[in-house]
Amino acid sequence: MSRHLSGLAIAVIAAVAIVIASLSTFVVDPTEQALVLRFGQPIRDLIGAPGLYFKWPFIDTVVYIDKRILALDNERQEVLVSDNQRLEVDAFVRYKIDDPLLFYQSVFNTRGADAQLGGMLNSALRRTLSGASITDIVRDKRDALMADIKDQMITGARRFGLDVVDVRIKRADLPAENSEAVFHRMQTERQQRAASYRAQGSQQAQQIRAEADRKVTVITAQAQQQSEQIRGEGDGERNRIFAETYGADPEFFAFYRSMQAYQNAFKDGQTRSLVSPKSDFFRYFSTPTPPPEGTPPAAAAPPTAKAD
Repeated sequence: MSRHLSGLAIAVIAAVAIVIASLSTFVVDPTEQALVLRFGQPIRDLIGAPGLYFKWPFIDTVVYIDKRILALDNERQEVLVSDNQRLEVDAFVRYKIDDPLLFYQSVFNTRGADAQLGGMLNSALRRTLSGASITDIVRDKRDALMADIKDQMITGARRFGLDVVDVRIKRADLPAENSEAVFHRMQTERQQRAASYRAQGSQQAQQIRAEADRKVTVITAQAQQQSEQIRGEGDGERNRIFAETYGADPEFFAFYRSMQAYQNAFKDGQTRSLVSPKSDFFRYFSTPTPPPEGTPPAAAAPPTAKAD
């Protein structure tokens, strides 16, 4: 019986020793750093190197703090920008724990750090983006705005022992109803611009057409004037030639005029005339020889014809 009791006592003592040994040691991973606290107060320097360490059981506690860069993906929020338009902004923060003791005393764990950084990020976004336009946020001043937000986050995070590594806006979109309104406004602006271009084109077309019509009128008038002038010069030249011809050979001129009269009188081939054969109209038909000298030439006059 005594042996059984002694064996049980040894087992209990061994179990207690194992428990005390397990409570007296702790392991620090390469991705962590540790604070040893006694009744809530640090009793030794920060442990940053990985390995096996000892502490007093029951009175000392170990707080593990991550050494890696941590991420905070903020929920999408609406921000009122400079042109009084709402903008849905989706941003994130990358940070690390720079002062573990201050971090533990101020926010206790990463959940508390995320809550504090989330509030600071929302305030920084609203403060910075409220003075910027959508074009500045999306394209023109994006880097400068991000730098300003990051500076505000760095200053605020130091109070909690945190070091902000980066702040970025992943997306900046208009709300669905605003996007539809902007689309209709852009469509209206494009339609107005197209109508303006069409009106300008129509005006220019009318001006070009009017100028072309004016040039056509001027050119036609000038051409008619030149044609009348040339026709007048031609008639004058013809009369001059006729006068010279008449003066050079009056008999031939009389004969030529008679031939023209014959041609004009019978050119359609259906004229019927009642004329005396002794009429002066047929003088060149009945007189094969020229008239005696001294007889004045007379132009053959066309007969009075009676057409059926």
